[in-house]
Amino acid sequence: MARRSSSSSSSGVWRYLNPAYYLKRPKRLALLFFVFVAATFAFWDRQSLVREHESEISRLADEINRLHDQLRKAGVHLDENPISDKISREKLVEIDPINNQRREKVKEAMVHAWNSYVKYAWGMDELQPQSKNGINSFGGLGATLVDSLDTLYIMGLKDEFQRARDWVAESLSFDKDYDASVFETTIRVVGGLLSAYDLSGDKIFLDKAKDITDRLLPAWDTTSGIPYNRINLAHGRAHNPGWTNGDSILADSGTEQLEFIALSQRTGDPKYQQKAENVIRQLQKIYPTDGLLPIYINPHSGTTSYSTITFGAMGDRQMWETSMEGLVSLTKKTTPSNYYYICEKNGGSLSDKMDELACFAPGMLALGASGYEDTQKAEEIMNLAKELARTCYNFYQTTPTKLAGENYFFHTGQDMNVGTSWNILRPETVESLMYLWRLTGNKTYQDWGWDIFQAFEKNSRIESGYVGLRDVNTGEKDNMMQSFFLAETLKYLYLLFSPPSVISFDEWVFNTEAHPLRIVPLNGNSKAHSVETSPKMMFHS
Repeated sequence: MARRSSSSSSSGVWRYLNPAYYLKRPKRLALLFFVFVAATFAFWDRQSLVREHESEISRLADEINRLHDQLRKAGVHLDENPISDKISREKLVEIDPINNQRREKVKEAMVHAWNSYVKYAWGMDELQPQSKNGINSFGGLGATLVDSLDTLYIMGLKDEFQRARDWVAESLSFDKDYDASVFETTIRVVGGLLSAYDLSGDKIFLDKAKDITDRLLPAWDTTSGIPYNRINLAHGRAHNPGWTNGDSILADSGTEQLEFIALSQRTGDPKYQQKAENVIRQLQKIYPTDGLLPIYINPHSGTTSYSTITFGAMGDRQMWETSMEGLVSLTKKTTPSNYYYICEKNGGSLSDKMDELACFAPGMLALGASGYEDTQKAEEIMNLAKELARTCYNFYQTTPTKLAGENYFFHTGQDMNVGTSWNILRPETVESLMYLWRLTGNKTYQDWGWDIFQAFEKNSRIESGYVGLRDVNTGEKDNMMQSFFLAETLKYLYLLFSPPSVISFDEWVFNTEAHPLRIVPLNGNSKAHSVETSPKMMFHS
């Protein structure tokens, strides 16, 4: 049989698509119309079933969350997932309407803070919201803008990020006759630029990070390798502040490792990493058996001075596990509520005082607990982290404004009393809550974080930004929106209500200013570089 030509075959198909064909055959037109109507009904019925199914899932999720909330309020905490183990915790968080709503509220707070900065202090270091003007508290380096880059990116605020990026490219200059803090410039500016580079891949951020770090490097030109804490950005003259009697501050000297190693990895230039690692080697030479270095160290001799040991202001260090035993020796608990707290040590005596700044410690402990081979020790450290987090949360809950003071004193039978009573929008407690929630899955930490966020909204939010409080007892407001409120406090709150896959701990490590840096494998090894934890995750001592 002869094969039909392709042209005649295709013409036969096309005639069924010609409207004239059906106009001459009304029965077939009616049949086609019936098929179309039936298919349409079937499609919309399917869509209705899908919507009803999604609605039912959402309703059940709400009911489960409601029951969990009731159990938590009754003091019962469920670490295990009540829904099928086949559904990951990340997926549950994705569909959790409470987390979604809270995250959007935090994002809106960031938009309000950012827009206020743009309107009243664009390009300057920090905003004074009450007087609606900017000030250059860090030498005019655009501290709030640079500090906010990664927060804007993580929250998906693309237009805001792009505008900030353009300012960095066109207006950010470090050629300033200004004595900058090596510590603050490293954690805020170097860290912020490196994080923006790791997130966006835009090389302008890496170039700027290299520029400012090259200007900081002369601070490390000491006989011991311990850096000076201040340096003139234009002339490279380094020195220490007069009030330290020529000594360097341990936190300032031991907190640049993460940024400097990251910069060497990304540029291929080893000089930054060498400077940072020399500091650690010097500290190892003088490391005490109890793991507790004082807060002052001589940059010439490399030896320590007699000074306070504190986990609050002015101290940071690595050598983590050794310091654990030292921390435990500084820990006490109150009566009648059994709040655990970390004392300060002066010589051989302990002072029953704890800074809110030390509230980074619960997150550090929780993160480090997983590194112990001894499961009993790991459990002990994790339990201490949880107890200290409870104390830090109650720093907030025990004041009339529900915002924490700067430090607390502890007296027998009185639990805790506010010492210095200001609040400057600090992030340490919500940072630890974010770590503990991710590492335990206990939603109590999310609830605590939400309480703190609501207190900020009630007491610190004004029409032109966010302000701290001069007194957490009276609620009297100050006139400063700290750059770390956008860089740290709001970012940690956003991540507290986000799936753990958002800036995953497996891929990112946070610096002291909450700037996430991507973990870079070494020599094909899947593990991170030897500096595996952020400086914030090291001991303040």
